[in-house]
Amino acid sequence: MNEDMLIMLFGAGVVLLVIVMILVIFMAVSMLRRMKEQSRVHHLEMDLFERQILLAKAMQEKNAANTSSWNGVRKFIVARKVNECDSVCSFHLKAQDQKPLPSFEPGQFLTFELNIPNQPRRVVRCYSLSDAFSSEAYRVTVKKIPPPPDKPGAPPGLVSSFFHETVKEGDILDVRAPAGQFTLDEKKPDPVVLIAGGVGITPIFSMLKAICAEKAGREAWLFYGVTHGGEHAFKSQIQELLRATPGVRGLACYSKPRASDVLNVDYQYAGRVCLDLLKTTLPSNNYDFFVCGPAPMMESMAKSIKAWGVPENRLHTEAFGPASLKKTAPASVSTTATSFDVAFTKSNKVLKWSAESSSLLDLAEASGIAISSGCRAGNCGTCKVAVKAGKVGYLKRPGFAVEPGTCLTCIGVPESPLQLDA
Repeated sequence: MNEDMLIMLFGAGVVLLVIVMILVIFMAVSMLRRMKEQSRVHHLEMDLFERQILLAKAMQEKNAANTSSWNGVRKFIVARKVNECDSVCSFHLKAQDQKPLPSFEPGQFLTFELNIPNQPRRVVRCYSLSDAFSSEAYRVTVKKIPPPPDKPGAPPGLVSSFFHETVKEGDILDVRAPAGQFTLDEKKPDPVVLIAGGVGITPIFSMLKAICAEKAGREAWLFYGVTHGGEHAFKSQIQELLRATPGVRGLACYSKPRASDVLNVDYQYAGRVCLDLLKTTLPSNNYDFFVCGPAPMMESMAKSIKAWGVPENRLHTEAFGPASLKKTAPASVSTTATSFDVAFTKSNKVLKWSAESSSLLDLAEASGIAISSGCRAGNCGTCKVAVKAGKVGYLKRPGFAVEPGTCLTCIGVPESPLQLDA
Protein backbone atom coordinates (compact mmCIF):
# COMPACT_ATOMS: atom_id res chain seq x y z
CA MET A 1 0.00 0.00 0.00
CA ASN A 2 1.55 3.26 -1.11
CA GLU A 3 1.88 6.40 0.87
CA ASP A 4 -0.99 8.19 -0.90
CA MET A 5 -3.38 5.37 -0.04
CA LEU A 6 -2.38 5.51 3.62
CA ILE A 7 -2.92 9.23 3.66
CA MET A 8 -6.37 8.79 2.12
CA LEU A 9 -7.35 6.11 4.65
CA PHE A 10 -6.08 8.21 7.53
CA GLY A 11 -8.02 11.20 6.28
CA ALA A 12 -11.16 9.11 5.90
CA GLY A 13 -10.70 7.80 9.43
CA VAL A 14 -10.31 11.28 10.81
CA VAL A 15 -13.46 12.39 8.99
CA LEU A 16 -15.36 9.36 10.26
CA LEU A 17 -14.12 10.01 13.78
CA VAL A 18 -15.21 13.63 13.56
CA ILE A 19 -18.64 12.55 12.29
CA VAL A 20 -18.96 10.03 15.10
CA MET A 21 -17.96 12.68 17.65
CA ILE A 22 -20.46 15.13 16.19
CA LEU A 23 -23.17 12.46 16.37
CA VAL A 24 -22.24 11.65 19.97
CA ILE A 25 -22.27 15.33 20.92
CA PHE A 26 -25.58 15.83 19.11
CA MET A 27 -27.09 12.81 20.86
CA ALA A 28 -25.77 14.00 24.22
CA VAL A 29 -27.15 17.48 23.66
CA SER A 30 -30.47 16.01 22.53
CA MET A 31 -30.56 13.78 25.57
CA LEU A 32 -29.82 16.70 27.87
CA ARG A 33 -32.57 18.73 26.19
CA ARG A 34 -35.00 15.83 26.56
CA MET A 35 -34.07 15.41 30.21
CA LYS A 36 -34.45 19.15 30.81
CA GLU A 37 -37.81 19.17 29.01
CA GLN A 38 -38.94 16.09 30.92
CA SER A 39 -37.90 17.79 34.16
CA ARG A 40 -39.81 20.95 33.22
CA VAL A 41 -42.86 18.93 32.25
CA HIS A 42 -42.58 16.97 35.48
CA HIS A 43 -42.47 20.16 37.53
CA LEU A 44 -45.44 21.55 35.60
CA GLU A 45 -47.35 18.33 36.14
CA MET A 46 -46.51 18.40 39.85
CA ASP A 47 -47.54 22.05 40.09
CA LEU A 48 -50.78 21.28 38.26
CA PHE A 49 -51.35 18.26 40.48
CA GLU A 50 -50.83 20.36 43.60
CA ARG A 51 -53.17 23.03 42.27
CA GLN A 52 -55.79 20.35 41.53
CA ILE A 53 -55.43 19.02 45.06
CA LEU A 54 -55.86 22.50 46.53
CA LEU A 55 -58.82 23.22 44.25
CA ALA A 56 -60.41 19.87 45.07
CA LYS A 57 -59.88 20.52 48.77
CA ALA A 58 -61.41 23.99 48.48
CA MET A 59 -64.35 22.66 46.49
CA GLN A 60 -64.81 19.83 48.97
CA GLU A 61 -64.80 22.31 51.84
CA LYS A 62 -67.21 24.60 50.03
CA ASN A 63 -69.52 21.74 49.03
CA ALA A 64 -69.43 20.40 52.57
CA ALA A 65 -70.28 23.85 53.82
CA ASN A 66 -73.08 24.26 51.30
CA THR A 67 -74.69 21.00 52.35
CA SER A 68 -74.75 22.18 55.97
CA SER A 69 -77.17 25.07 55.33
CA TRP A 70 -80.18 25.19 57.60
CA ASN A 71 -83.86 26.04 57.69
CA GLY A 72 -85.31 28.20 60.43
CA VAL A 73 -82.96 29.34 63.18
CA ARG A 74 -79.65 27.84 64.30
CA LYS A 75 -77.89 28.42 67.60
CA PHE A 76 -74.67 30.45 67.45
CA ILE A 77 -72.21 31.26 70.24
CA VAL A 78 -70.67 34.73 70.40
CA ALA A 79 -67.01 33.66 70.29
CA ARG A 80 -65.51 37.16 70.17
CA LYS A 81 -66.75 40.72 70.60
CA VAL A 82 -64.40 43.33 69.11
CA ASN A 83 -64.62 47.13 69.08
CA GLU A 84 -63.85 48.39 65.56
CA CYS A 85 -64.19 52.17 66.12
CA ASP A 86 -66.51 54.63 67.87
CA SER A 87 -69.89 52.93 68.48
CA VAL A 88 -69.10 50.06 66.07
CA CYS A 89 -68.56 46.52 67.30
CA SER A 90 -67.98 43.18 65.55
CA PHE A 91 -69.40 39.85 66.72
CA HIS A 92 -67.67 36.61 65.72
CA LEU A 93 -70.21 33.77 65.72
CA LYS A 94 -69.55 30.02 65.90
CA ALA A 95 -72.23 27.36 65.44
CA GLN A 96 -73.14 25.72 68.73
CA ASP A 97 -73.44 22.33 66.98
CA GLN A 98 -69.82 22.75 65.74
CA LYS A 99 -70.81 21.70 62.21
CA PRO A 100 -69.29 23.51 59.18
CA LEU A 101 -70.98 26.72 58.14
CA PRO A 102 -72.45 27.20 54.66
CA SER A 103 -70.62 29.51 52.30
CA PHE A 104 -72.17 32.85 51.44
CA GLU A 105 -71.88 35.40 48.67
CA PRO A 106 -70.02 38.60 49.55
CA GLY A 107 -72.64 41.18 50.49
CA GLN A 108 -75.19 38.84 52.08
CA PHE A 109 -76.57 39.22 55.60
CA LEU A 110 -77.66 37.16 58.62
CA THR A 111 -81.10 37.48 60.19
CA PHE A 112 -81.30 37.39 64.00
CA GLU A 113 -84.31 36.49 66.15
CA LEU A 114 -83.66 38.13 69.52
CA ASN A 115 -85.26 37.88 72.93
CA ILE A 116 -84.95 41.46 74.17
CA PRO A 117 -86.22 42.25 77.67
CA ASN A 118 -89.53 44.16 77.92
CA GLN A 119 -90.45 43.41 74.30
CA PRO A 120 -93.80 41.68 73.67
CA ARG A 121 -92.33 39.29 71.10
CA ARG A 122 -89.04 38.28 69.54
CA VAL A 123 -87.36 41.10 67.62
CA VAL A 124 -85.99 40.33 64.16
CA ARG A 125 -83.11 42.24 62.59
CA CYS A 126 -80.69 41.74 59.69
CA TYR A 127 -76.96 42.50 59.80
CA SER A 128 -74.52 42.15 56.92
CA LEU A 129 -71.72 39.62 57.03
CA SER A 130 -68.59 41.75 57.31
CA ASP A 131 -65.76 39.37 56.49
CA ALA A 132 -64.60 36.77 53.98
CA PHE A 133 -66.16 33.32 54.23
CA SER A 134 -64.83 30.91 56.83
CA SER A 135 -66.39 27.51 57.52
CA GLU A 136 -65.61 27.99 61.22
CA ALA A 137 -67.16 31.37 62.05
CA TYR A 138 -69.20 34.27 60.73
CA ARG A 139 -68.72 37.94 61.56
CA VAL A 140 -71.29 40.71 61.69
CA THR A 141 -70.59 44.32 62.62
CA VAL A 142 -73.14 46.52 64.37
CA LYS A 143 -73.21 50.27 64.93
CA LYS A 144 -75.00 51.55 68.02
CA ILE A 145 -77.68 53.84 66.61
CA PRO A 146 -78.06 57.09 68.60
CA PRO A 147 -81.32 59.02 69.02
CA PRO A 148 -82.40 61.05 65.97
CA PRO A 149 -80.71 64.49 65.81
CA ASP A 150 -84.11 66.22 65.95
CA LYS A 151 -85.21 64.10 68.96
CA PRO A 152 -82.24 63.97 71.35
CA GLY A 153 -84.48 62.75 74.16
CA ALA A 154 -85.62 59.67 72.24
CA PRO A 155 -84.14 56.26 73.09
CA PRO A 156 -81.23 54.92 70.98
CA GLY A 157 -81.68 52.04 68.57
CA LEU A 158 -83.33 49.11 70.35
CA VAL A 159 -81.47 46.21 68.75
CA SER A 160 -78.11 47.90 68.22
CA SER A 161 -78.11 48.93 71.89
CA PHE A 162 -78.97 45.35 72.87
CA PHE A 163 -75.97 44.06 70.88
CA HIS A 164 -73.58 46.64 72.33
CA GLU A 165 -74.78 46.71 75.94
CA THR A 166 -76.22 43.25 76.61
CA VAL A 167 -74.76 40.67 74.23
CA LYS A 168 -71.43 39.34 75.49
CA GLU A 169 -68.95 36.63 74.62
CA GLY A 170 -70.39 33.20 75.36
CA ASP A 171 -74.00 34.24 74.74
CA ILE A 172 -76.13 32.15 72.37
CA LEU A 173 -78.14 33.78 69.56
CA ASP A 174 -80.74 32.43 67.13
CA VAL A 175 -79.67 33.05 63.56
CA ARG A 176 -81.12 32.30 60.12
CA ALA A 177 -78.95 31.25 57.17
CA PRO A 178 -77.19 33.85 54.97
CA ALA A 179 -79.47 35.59 52.48
CA GLY A 180 -79.73 38.68 50.31
CA GLN A 181 -79.37 39.81 46.69
CA PHE A 182 -76.84 42.63 47.16
CA THR A 183 -73.95 40.39 46.17
CA LEU A 184 -70.69 40.42 44.27
CA ASP A 185 -70.22 37.78 41.57
CA GLU A 186 -66.75 36.43 42.34
CA LYS A 187 -66.55 34.65 38.98
CA LYS A 188 -66.92 37.81 36.90
CA PRO A 189 -63.71 39.64 35.95
CA ASP A 190 -65.53 42.96 35.43
CA PRO A 191 -64.01 45.97 37.26
CA VAL A 192 -65.99 47.26 40.23
CA VAL A 193 -66.39 50.41 42.29
CA LEU A 194 -67.30 49.87 45.94
CA ILE A 195 -68.86 52.88 47.72
CA ALA A 196 -69.57 52.81 51.45
CA GLY A 197 -70.79 55.33 53.96
CA GLY A 198 -70.45 54.79 57.71
CA VAL A 199 -71.41 51.31 58.83
CA GLY A 200 -72.41 50.59 55.22
CA ILE A 201 -68.82 49.38 54.94
CA THR A 202 -69.87 45.98 56.35
CA PRO A 203 -71.07 44.25 53.13
CA ILE A 204 -68.62 46.31 51.05
CA PHE A 205 -65.67 45.08 53.14
CA SER A 206 -66.78 41.48 52.56
CA MET A 207 -66.73 42.18 48.81
CA LEU A 208 -63.31 43.84 49.04
CA LYS A 209 -61.82 40.85 50.85
CA ALA A 210 -63.28 38.47 48.26
CA ILE A 211 -61.72 40.47 45.40
CA CYS A 212 -58.33 40.61 47.12
CA ALA A 213 -58.45 36.87 47.85
CA GLU A 214 -58.92 36.12 44.13
CA LYS A 215 -55.45 37.53 43.33
CA ALA A 216 -56.51 37.62 39.67
CA GLY A 217 -55.71 41.28 38.98
CA ARG A 218 -59.37 42.33 38.99
CA GLU A 219 -59.61 46.12 39.01
CA ALA A 220 -61.47 47.51 42.00
CA TRP A 221 -61.87 50.89 43.68
CA LEU A 222 -63.07 51.54 47.23
CA PHE A 223 -64.53 54.92 48.24
CA TYR A 224 -65.29 54.92 51.98
CA GLY A 225 -66.87 57.98 53.56
CA VAL A 226 -67.07 58.74 57.30
CA THR A 227 -67.14 61.89 59.40
CA HIS A 228 -63.63 61.49 60.89
CA GLY A 229 -61.06 58.92 61.96
CA GLY A 230 -63.05 57.91 65.02
CA GLU A 231 -65.65 56.36 62.70
CA HIS A 232 -63.16 54.66 60.36
CA ALA A 233 -64.00 50.94 60.78
CA PHE A 234 -61.54 48.23 59.60
CA LYS A 235 -58.96 50.95 58.95
CA SER A 236 -55.77 48.90 59.31
CA GLN A 237 -57.32 45.86 57.60
CA ILE A 238 -58.35 47.90 54.57
CA GLN A 239 -54.96 49.61 54.32
CA GLU A 240 -53.18 46.25 54.39
CA LEU A 241 -55.45 44.80 51.68
CA LEU A 242 -54.81 47.81 49.44
CA ARG A 243 -51.04 47.56 49.92
CA ALA A 244 -50.96 43.83 49.21
CA THR A 245 -53.29 43.63 46.19
CA PRO A 246 -52.28 45.04 42.77
CA GLY A 247 -55.20 46.52 40.87
CA VAL A 248 -57.19 47.36 44.01
CA ARG A 249 -57.14 50.99 45.10
CA GLY A 250 -59.07 53.00 47.65
CA LEU A 251 -59.77 56.42 49.11
CA ALA A 252 -60.91 57.17 52.65
CA CYS A 253 -63.03 60.33 52.67
CA TYR A 254 -63.49 62.34 55.91
CA SER A 255 -66.24 64.95 55.75
CA LYS A 256 -65.10 66.63 59.02
CA PRO A 257 -61.57 65.43 59.80
CA ARG A 258 -60.25 66.00 63.32
CA ALA A 259 -57.00 67.84 64.02
CA SER A 260 -55.40 64.47 64.75
CA ASP A 261 -56.45 62.99 61.39
CA VAL A 262 -53.55 63.19 58.93
CA LEU A 263 -54.21 63.69 55.21
CA ASN A 264 -52.68 60.95 53.01
CA VAL A 265 -52.06 58.85 56.10
CA ASP A 266 -55.44 58.37 57.75
CA TYR A 267 -57.51 59.60 54.81
CA GLN A 268 -57.04 60.73 51.20
CA TYR A 269 -59.92 63.16 50.62
CA ALA A 270 -61.48 65.89 52.78
CA GLY A 271 -65.17 65.85 51.93
CA ARG A 272 -68.01 63.51 51.19
CA VAL A 273 -67.99 60.82 48.53
CA CYS A 274 -69.57 62.51 45.52
CA LEU A 275 -69.82 62.26 41.75
CA ASP A 276 -67.09 64.86 41.17
CA LEU A 277 -64.68 62.72 43.19
CA LEU A 278 -65.59 59.66 41.13
CA LYS A 279 -65.14 61.55 37.86
CA THR A 280 -61.74 62.94 38.80
CA THR A 281 -60.46 59.61 40.17
CA LEU A 282 -61.84 56.95 37.86
CA PRO A 283 -60.64 56.63 34.24
CA SER A 284 -64.22 56.04 33.05
CA ASN A 285 -67.67 55.02 34.24
CA ASN A 286 -67.30 51.50 32.84
CA TYR A 287 -67.67 49.71 36.18
CA ASP A 288 -70.18 47.81 38.25
CA PHE A 289 -71.05 50.11 41.16
CA PHE A 290 -71.96 48.79 44.62
CA VAL A 291 -73.29 51.36 47.10
CA CYS A 292 -74.22 50.89 50.76
CA GLY A 293 -74.66 53.54 53.43
CA PRO A 294 -77.19 55.90 55.01
CA ALA A 295 -80.36 56.38 52.98
CA PRO A 296 -79.65 60.03 51.95
CA MET A 297 -76.18 59.09 50.73
CA MET A 298 -77.46 56.13 48.72
CA GLU A 299 -80.25 58.18 47.22
CA SER A 300 -77.82 60.94 46.19
CA MET A 301 -75.16 58.55 44.83
CA ALA A 302 -77.68 56.45 42.91
CA LYS A 303 -79.10 59.52 41.16
CA SER A 304 -75.63 60.89 40.40
CA ILE A 305 -74.27 57.61 39.06
CA LYS A 306 -77.31 57.13 36.82
CA ALA A 307 -76.98 60.72 35.57
CA TRP A 308 -73.36 59.90 34.69
CA GLY A 309 -74.66 57.39 32.17
CA VAL A 310 -74.18 54.18 34.13
CA PRO A 311 -76.84 51.61 33.13
CA GLU A 312 -79.21 50.63 35.92
CA ASN A 313 -78.16 46.98 35.71
CA ARG A 314 -74.61 48.03 36.69
CA LEU A 315 -75.74 49.93 39.80
CA HIS A 316 -76.36 47.85 42.93
CA THR A 317 -77.54 49.24 46.27
CA GLU A 318 -78.29 47.70 49.65
CA ALA A 319 -81.21 48.85 51.76
CA PHE A 320 -82.25 48.20 55.36
CA GLY A 321 -85.00 50.10 57.11
CA PRO A 322 -87.99 52.11 55.87
CA ALA A 323 -85.96 55.25 55.17
CA SER A 324 -84.09 53.44 52.42
CA LEU A 325 -87.29 53.10 50.39
CA LYS A 326 -87.18 56.82 49.53
CA LYS A 327 -84.44 56.20 46.99
CA THR A 328 -86.58 54.04 44.74
CA ALA A 329 -89.76 54.98 42.94
CA PRO A 330 -92.61 52.46 43.16
CA ALA A 331 -91.50 49.46 41.13
CA SER A 332 -94.75 47.68 40.35
CA VAL A 333 -97.62 49.76 41.68
CA SER A 334 -99.90 50.32 38.70
CA THR A 335 -103.19 51.51 40.16
CA THR A 336 -104.28 55.14 40.27
CA ALA A 337 -106.76 54.54 43.11
CA THR A 338 -106.10 56.48 46.31
CA SER A 339 -107.51 54.01 48.87
CA PHE A 340 -108.51 50.36 49.35
CA ASP A 341 -110.04 48.27 52.11
CA VAL A 342 -107.57 45.80 53.60
CA ALA A 343 -109.00 42.95 55.69
CA PHE A 344 -106.66 41.34 58.23
CA THR A 345 -108.61 38.12 58.68
CA LYS A 346 -106.81 36.68 61.74
CA SER A 347 -107.19 39.99 63.57
CA ASN A 348 -110.79 40.51 62.45
CA LYS A 349 -110.01 44.04 61.34
CA VAL A 350 -110.76 45.89 58.11
CA LEU A 351 -108.63 48.98 57.60
CA LYS A 352 -108.67 51.71 55.00
CA TRP A 353 -105.33 51.99 53.17
CA SER A 354 -104.31 55.26 51.54
CA ALA A 355 -101.08 56.58 50.10
CA GLU A 356 -100.36 58.23 53.46
CA SER A 357 -100.42 54.77 55.08
CA SER A 358 -97.23 53.81 53.22
CA SER A 359 -96.74 50.03 53.39
CA LEU A 360 -99.11 47.32 54.53
CA LEU A 361 -96.83 46.71 57.50
CA ASP A 362 -97.10 50.38 58.55
CA LEU A 363 -100.89 50.18 58.20
CA ALA A 364 -101.05 47.06 60.37
CA GLU A 365 -98.72 48.36 63.08
CA ALA A 366 -100.63 51.65 63.34
CA SER A 367 -103.70 49.64 64.32
CA GLY A 368 -101.99 47.28 66.73
CA ILE A 369 -101.81 44.27 64.38
CA ALA A 370 -98.62 42.32 65.08
CA ILE A 371 -96.66 41.22 62.00
CA SER A 372 -93.07 40.05 62.43
CA SER A 373 -90.55 42.15 60.52
CA GLY A 374 -86.80 42.39 60.05
CA CYS A 375 -85.07 44.52 57.44
CA ARG A 376 -88.22 46.51 56.56
CA ALA A 377 -86.83 46.90 53.04
CA GLY A 378 -87.97 43.75 51.23
CA ASN A 379 -84.77 41.79 51.73
CA CYS A 380 -85.23 39.22 54.50
CA GLY A 381 -88.78 37.86 54.08
CA THR A 382 -89.64 38.04 57.79
CA CYS A 383 -92.82 40.06 57.17
CA LYS A 384 -94.22 37.65 54.58
CA VAL A 385 -97.94 36.85 54.91
CA ALA A 386 -100.43 34.94 52.78
CA VAL A 387 -102.72 36.84 50.40
CA LYS A 388 -106.22 35.34 50.54
CA ALA A 389 -107.71 37.73 47.97
CA GLY A 390 -106.65 40.77 45.96
CA LYS A 391 -103.46 42.04 44.39
CA VAL A 392 -100.32 43.53 45.97
CA GLY A 393 -97.74 45.84 44.39
CA TYR A 394 -94.36 46.88 45.75
CA LEU A 395 -92.68 50.18 46.59
CA LYS A 396 -89.38 48.67 45.39
CA ARG A 397 -88.26 45.44 43.80
CA PRO A 398 -88.13 42.67 46.45
CA GLY A 399 -84.73 41.27 47.27
CA PHE A 400 -85.79 37.73 46.37
CA ALA A 401 -88.53 35.84 44.53
CA VAL A 402 -91.80 36.11 46.48
CA GLU A 403 -93.80 32.89 46.51
CA PRO A 404 -97.18 32.98 44.72
CA GLY A 405 -100.02 33.67 47.11
CA THR A 406 -97.84 35.62 49.55
CA CYS A 407 -96.58 39.18 49.88
CA LEU A 408 -93.95 41.19 51.74
CA THR A 409 -95.89 43.62 53.88
CA CYS A 410 -92.92 45.91 54.63
CA ILE A 411 -92.78 47.11 51.02
CA GLY A 412 -96.20 45.95 49.82
CA VAL A 413 -99.14 48.19 48.97
CA PRO A 414 -102.59 47.17 47.72
CA GLU A 415 -103.53 47.41 44.06
CA SER A 416 -107.08 46.24 44.85
CA PRO A 417 -109.14 45.44 47.96
CA LEU A 418 -107.16 42.88 49.96
CA GLN A 419 -107.61 40.01 52.37
CA LEU A 420 -104.44 39.14 54.28
CA ASP A 421 -103.90 36.19 56.59
CA ALA A 422 -102.72 38.32 59.48
